[in-house]
Amino acid sequence: MLNQTADTDWNNILKDAFAQESYAQLMAFLEGEYQGKIPILPPISEVFACFELTPFQQVKLVIIGQDPYHGSNQAHGLCFSVHTGVKTPPSLRNIFKALAYDFPGYQTPNHGNLTHWAKQGVLLLNSVLTVRENMAGSHQNKGWELFTDTVIEQISKQKEHVVFLLWGNAAIKKKDLINSSKHLVLEAPHPSPLSAHKGFINCKHFSKANEYLLANEQQAIVW
Repeated sequence: MLNQTADTDWNNILKDAFAQESYAQLMAFLEGEYQGKIPILPPISEVFACFELTPFQQVKLVIIGQDPYHGSNQAHGLCFSVHTGVKTPPSLRNIFKALAYDFPGYQTPNHGNLTHWAKQGVLLLNSVLTVRENMAGSHQNKGWELFTDTVIEQISKQKEHVVFLLWGNAAIKKKDLINSSKHLVLEAPHPSPLSAHKGFINCKHFSKANEYLLANEQQAIVW
């Protein structure tokens, strides 16, 4: 069902992960879930959207989310992002506030679709790639975490000078998977309304990321 991405490089890098028994068990679980009565998000065709929009060779920045949005029509395979026309969720509104703080004069988009980030090499990776509609966390501990940890490890191992933005405790726990001697790892509270005021809004991760990319002869992200 979900045994490869559209990008050949990702397929080669993740082939061992695809071959794991835990992944086979995850796929069996998901097959039943997608055939069940409760809608599963995102649609099956968009589960691997982050890999399809950001080929491995283009990855220069990784944002690690937790679960997909669980509201109807919200999730489309990119962490923190929603389809154009869908109301911008609170966490993403706070991300835009942080951008406005970081870049005075920043024009906040009138939509929450972050595809334009993904196409610039920003891997918008959730730790868990699927969820039951209106049931937050319902697909945690089913095998996705093992898979996405492998994604992070392989990026760290096989690439250099990648920026990792770790927002919130769940993402910060991933830092042990990253070689900080050859990558930039930035930590901040989660952009959720519950914690954004504790240091996320003024974290300036976006300008710090661009400074690092430019210093390492890469193009800055047009946020």
